[in-house]
Amino acid sequence: MMKPDGRFWRIVAALAFALLAALWLRPARALEPGDPAPVLELEGRPLPVRLAPVAGQWLYIDFWASWCTPCRRSFPWMNEMQARHGTRGLRIVAVNLDRERRDAERFLAELPAAFTIAFDAGGDSARRYGIKGMPSSVLVAPDGRVVFVHAGFRDDQRAELERRLLAALPPPP
Repeated sequence: MMKPDGRFWRIVAALAFALLAALWLRPARALEPGDPAPVLELEGRPLPVRLAPVAGQWLYIDFWASWCTPCRRSFPWMNEMQARHGTRGLRIVAVNLDRERRDAERFLAELPAAFTIAFDAGGDSARRYGIKGMPSSVLVAPDGRVVFVHAGFRDDQRAELERRLLAALPPPP
């Protein structure tokens, strides 16, 4: 039987490295209804934001960036949803993915948010949620499970998105 030489071990090491790199760099799988939502701690405005299940709270997480044109239309809608349905346990958190916070702050000066803002310049939260485009939103139930995922935002989707929210939320008190 032949003993493996240095070349053999270099090939084995290269294959092992390639396999590990492929596993590490593979794109995140998008979350689906029923999946557990990742728990995250993010920089917030003005305090840190924890995205985690809270009894009685329905978490609508929106991923956005200052350069995103549809995000400009989604912010007024999210302000309306927070005002209309906050008493039913809805909490909207918009996670900004701009590399430069000042870009997000300029956007927010033009389109103020009546909901929680979080910042993730590195984009780890979007990777963990499997976000592929912006804006994208995820509704998370109080038990921490994903209820629905929605990509994009158009004005003609406003009513349908609100209907989906209302179908998930408990009835008004």
